[in-house]
Amino acid sequence: MSDSKINLVLSSNMTGDIGALVPQKNNSYVAWGHYEDVEKFVSRKEFNTIYITGQSGNGKTTMVEQACAKVNRELVRTNITAETDEDDLLGGFRLHNGTTVFVYGPVIEAMKRGAVLLLDEVDLASDRIMCLQPVLEGKGIFLKKISEFIVPAPGFMVIATANTKGDGMGDDRFVGTRIQNEAFLDRFGFTYEQDYAPKAIETRILIRQMLDRNCRDDDFANYLTRWAETIRKGFAEGALDKIVSTRRLVDIVRAFSIFGDKEKAVRLALNRFDKETQDAFWNLYTKIDPTINPPTDEQVENDSSDPVRQNIDPVTTTI
Repeated sequence: MSDSKINLVLSSNMTGDIGALVPQKNNSYVAWGHYEDVEKFVSRKEFNTIYITGQSGNGKTTMVEQACAKVNRELVRTNITAETDEDDLLGGFRLHNGTTVFVYGPVIEAMKRGAVLLLDEVDLASDRIMCLQPVLEGKGIFLKKISEFIVPAPGFMVIATANTKGDGMGDDRFVGTRIQNEAFLDRFGFTYEQDYAPKAIETRILIRQMLDRNCRDDDFANYLTRWAETIRKGFAEGALDKIVSTRRLVDIVRAFSIFGDKEKAVRLALNRFDKETQDAFWNLYTKIDPTINPPTDEQVENDSSDPVRQNIDPVTTTI
């Protein structure tokens, strides 16, 4: 590193106003589940490691962001992939204005600032994430590329979110998730499992979203959450292999606020599924929401021969 064209360190784009990394408070957010615990952890400004696992789209990341917003804590979020390595996390040499510089990675930025580090989708990581072992112990880490030892500032802590507990799940819903090293997982002191919000809370979430978009419709919110809960029950019983997340319901509300059309909003959200699932989910919704046109005779006849739809009849399902 004696070349005059090489500078030792350049902080990443996170430099500047120290408040810039504090997440924006979302006034429509509904706190539920483990939110109070997470808020207590981040408000203490002491080192801890937390692992939050649960289904996709149920608010894990938002919970962490809004807890940090509430207590005015800086949050450095980095999304983990199968390709994430030491260079991505700790930093590496980059070309900057014609000069080679070492740029701190998000982990080092969070350590130096005493911020909350969020490792999002951590169960997608390969064994290259093992470079974080000393970080997960709250200790300093040596950056061998520039011979610098980084000591975490007071308040630094690590939170990881994942769809699994690092066991790979063994099905097709979370393709790419990996079995994580036990030594890596053991360094997380606290683990929380988060399911989807109960129907009453999920309804409040949707109504808050509707209020934020000037399209409040309490009946529609109730129909949507009843529909989603029925689908999830069918999924849990093995009758369905797809699920409707809270994120998907919020997307429906967004579409409803734009188009003012419930059917279009629901169908747009269902387009990500295969045709058979789209039809099954939509037909189920028509049985829950009496304001939607009932299915045609042909659709009813098709339903009678479809074992999937027979197993999730909302009339006989306890909500």
